[in-house]
This record gives sequence, structure tokens and C-alpha cells, in this order.
Amino acid sequence: MSEPGIKPRIRDDELDWQPDERRYGPRPWARRLLVQALYQWRVTDAEHADVSAQFSASPDMARADQAYFLEALQAIITSPQALIASIDAKLDRPWVQLDPVEQSVLLLGAYELQQRLDIPYRSVINEAVELSHTFGAEGGHKYVNGVLDKIAAEARNVEIQATKT
Repeated sequence: MSEPGIKPRIRDDELDWQPDERRYGPRPWARRLLVQALYQWRVTDAEHADVSAQFSASPDMARADQAYFLEALQAIITSPQALIASIDAKLDRPWVQLDPVEQSVLLLGAYELQQRLDIPYRSVINEAVELSHTFGAEGGHKYVNGVLDKIAAEARNVEIQATKT
């Protein structure tokens, strides 16, 4: 139970919280699982095959776009250097000083902005901000938003300019 006058970050009734399935389609579910898988990879240095197998066996995968999950996970984990370099160029601190959750969300966002041009840049950024709200530290979503805005300005300049006219 929370102390009077102190607002807890997570309320007691939210400890077993599950997102409303009607709100999340298969692609957002895949992104949620991707952030969790990338977090695990960053923290444990697990092999791609191990992370992929564990999350593919998860009951939550039934709700997700599994093909997208597997494609994105493989692309990010097997070749993270270019993504990290593109993110690092937009940071105000070294990559290694970021929280693993922020690293995971930024890796996914950078991957989608740079390699998945079929996904509108605004959707990529909005999803990343929502994932940061869900999994990250308080205020982390603002940082993620700012970094991904800078990456989008380079990777999606034509798309951004088209939305301004």
C-alpha cells in the first residue's frame, strides 16, 4: 500500500497489469516484445538464436506479428553497429551511459526509420514514445522522442518535407 500524499509510480492494483488487447494490434505487440527481447540481449549478451527461441515460445507471441518480430530482431541483433553509430551521433552523452531500455527502444526506432520505409515516420516515433512510457524511466520518452526526431530528419527528410506541404 502507498503512503498518503506520495504518488507511487505503479499503483498496487497495476502490478499484474496487462494491456488491453483491443488497443494493441499485431505490430504494436511485436514492438513490445522486441523491446523486451532487445533489453534481454543488451543486459545478458545472449545469442540471437536464444533470444529468438525464447520469445517465439512466449504465449504473447500469438498476439504479435511474428514475421515482423523475427525479421526486426535478426536485423538489429546480428548487425547493431550501424544502428548504434547512427544513434550515437545524435546523443548528448555516450551510448553506454543510456539505460538498456532506452537503448532497446532507440535501436528499434532507428531500425524502423532507416530500414522500414513502409512504416510512416510519425508512427515509428509515436510507438517508440509509447514504449518508453511503458517500459522506461520517468521522462525517458522525451529523450527518445528527441533522438528519433533527429534520426528521422536525416533518414526520412523527403517524407517529412512532403507532410509539410
